Amino acid sequence: MKLHGKVHKYGADVNTDVIIPARYLNVYDPAELAQHCMEDLDPEFLQRVKPGDIIVTGSNFGCGSSREHAPLAIKAAGISCVIAKSFARIFYRNSMNIGLPILECEEAVDKTEARDTLEVELSTGEIVNITKKLTFQAKPFPDFMLQLIKAGGLIEYTKRKIAANRSR
Repeated sequence: MKLHGKVHKYGADVNTDVIIPARYLNVYDPAELAQHCMEDLDPEFLQRVKPGDIIVTGSNFGCGSSREHAPLAIKAAGISCVIAKSFARIFYRNSMNIGLPILECEEAVDKTEARDTLEVELSTGEIVNITKKLTFQAKPFPDFMLQLIKAGGLIEYTKRKIAANRSR
């Protein structure tokens, strides 16, 4: 599964409160959440982001509250993947639950700038910075995780499994 997009770069300790501010936690519609994604950290984010773009960020991305609204807002805003030095554990789990691919690769973070173009192959973990002609290696997703991502998250994956079992 290959992803391709422009980079939006942020520093370390990006908190779920700035990914999606608490004042929107009563919203459950992904499209509406997307309209407020990153607005307190980067007010121009929504004007710049295009479908398929990639967030590259420092360590401890998604720290703070355990709200699943944060990865949902990112995904609904059109971001195809987040690459960080490290992720808060609950953010990692919430991202997998909704099918948002996230990769840890310190070298890619250090050598990538905003507006660079990246290609990411999830099955191998290869990250190619097209702009700088550099290649990085993240840990590839196991097959099960790739299936979750392709299905759109844990709920859709489970629905498909149940439907497949019923048709047997």
